[in-house]
Amino acid sequence: MKDWLDMTSDFYSYMFQFPEKSLEMNMKMVEATGDLIKAKRAYWIGLNKYIDDFMIPYQVAAKYITRVEQNKFSHTPFLDNLQSYADLFELNLGIANKELASRINSINNYHIPELNRCFIAWVNTIFNLEGEDIFEFMGSHAKTLELVAYQYRQSIQDIESEFGFHFEKSGYIKAAETDRFDLYQVFPNDKKVKVRKNGKPVIIIPPYVLGSNVLAFLPGENKSYVHSFANQGIPTYIRILKDIQTNPAVQVMTGEDDALDTRLFCEQIKAKHGKPVTLNGYCQGGFSAVCDLLSGELDGLVDALITCVSPIDGTRSKGLGQFLRELPQRFNDLAYGTKTLPNGSQVADGDLMSWIYKIKSIDDEAPIVAFYRDLMMLQNIPDVDHQEQKSAGQPPHRRRGKKELNISKTVLAINYWLTYERNDLPMAITKMSFDSYNIPITKDGTLPVKLFDRELNFKRLKEKGIKWLICYGEKDDLVEKATALAPLDYVDAEVTMFPKGHVAMATSWSRPTSKYALHKRFENNQRGPVRYQLDLEKKNEEDT
Repeated sequence: MKDWLDMTSDFYSYMFQFPEKSLEMNMKMVEATGDLIKAKRAYWIGLNKYIDDFMIPYQVAAKYITRVEQNKFSHTPFLDNLQSYADLFELNLGIANKELASRINSINNYHIPELNRCFIAWVNTIFNLEGEDIFEFMGSHAKTLELVAYQYRQSIQDIESEFGFHFEKSGYIKAAETDRFDLYQVFPNDKKVKVRKNGKPVIIIPPYVLGSNVLAFLPGENKSYVHSFANQGIPTYIRILKDIQTNPAVQVMTGEDDALDTRLFCEQIKAKHGKPVTLNGYCQGGFSAVCDLLSGELDGLVDALITCVSPIDGTRSKGLGQFLRELPQRFNDLAYGTKTLPNGSQVADGDLMSWIYKIKSIDDEAPIVAFYRDLMMLQNIPDVDHQEQKSAGQPPHRRRGKKELNISKTVLAINYWLTYERNDLPMAITKMSFDSYNIPITKDGTLPVKLFDRELNFKRLKEKGIKWLICYGEKDDLVEKATALAPLDYVDAEVTMFPKGHVAMATSWSRPTSKYALHKRFENNQRGPVRYQLDLEKKNEEDT
């Protein structure tokens, strides 16, 4: 009798709740349908933005190729033309296969877990089980796609005020200037630290391609390569290339100009501080610093060299160097990347050079791969206030939590740098790097470029007693270990390995509390570049 009464009670309870539950279910379906529409719209808008970022440089490259080939094709034998285009087609086919495999892998990595999650949400909805229902799933899915399509890009743009150098603010003074460069002194952002006027000065040479701002990554977050030196009281200077678009002298500058301007800066800094200068080049800046030293123009002014992830012999590169070797010889020509400015000057197109790196790393940098990589990074961001609404007993169709970007400034700053820090380059400077990736250093240590019509040989560093610290990234896929450590075949140098990749020293390890902070000693008594500079200063004081 009791069981029958319980069953009857349950039946009537269900009948009374049915209209409300039916209405709730209908509301869920309406909301889920709306979220599905928003998700589809955001998906295609977001994906198209990633494709546009990739295809716009491609269109520029196609224009350059067409221009050059109009001349080459008519002056080259037909069979040679046919062979070159066949080789190029084979290379493109290999790139396309790599891109396709990486694309399929990225799509599967995202959609298979999402389909499983969607199925579980349907089961929870139909059987009124605990856990995420279809409404919550679709809402979260739509919000994630909207983050990628809209808010993520805006957040990257917004980091600009915190990223890099802002010389209009306090903390910098212009110490010297030429037609091509400004030299700024960088002061500590730690107000408790005072610059040692008689300390050993360092001039930091940024890369031409990557630009200077990455070396003052996020000063407000204590992530800045240059401030790592300044915050130790070291007289710290950085050489800044003037805007190439508005300075004709930059457009036509040569390696000789680079060396002469660097000599002028070193003369002034040595006179000011009474000590020889340490020259510190990052990436391509390290190659420029080496060339300037080997030219003899800096004799008596510089007694120490630091190079960080610098491509000294690009032919040893398994990435970019190998890509250039696989490229048919006909197309391995700077003419295919030359831009003509309104005043008639020709420069190397920085956007195109950045795009070539993406082609080289197509399995990581293809637009669909990059889109899904960011999508998976953002999908686990929790809905703000969603749990509070659920705990308060609010019906599911009334829970309208929102996703807010809670991404580290480091990620945003890196993406800002990769997206917006692209600079055109003087042709003569580009030619030096181009030659270093196509012509190996000779057996006796002579570089494949000349300055002032002089051969550049590593033996000069030994003759002049120049101390050298070479730093490289353990997982650097842009300037690999063999490329950075090539000088060890010809001269003695101290070596320090940093974990992670190409810009880790300027980002992760520039933070003074990090495990591999630049002012520390590491395993096997390896020294960071700041520690190396401090020890040089101490040794000089002891000797005097």
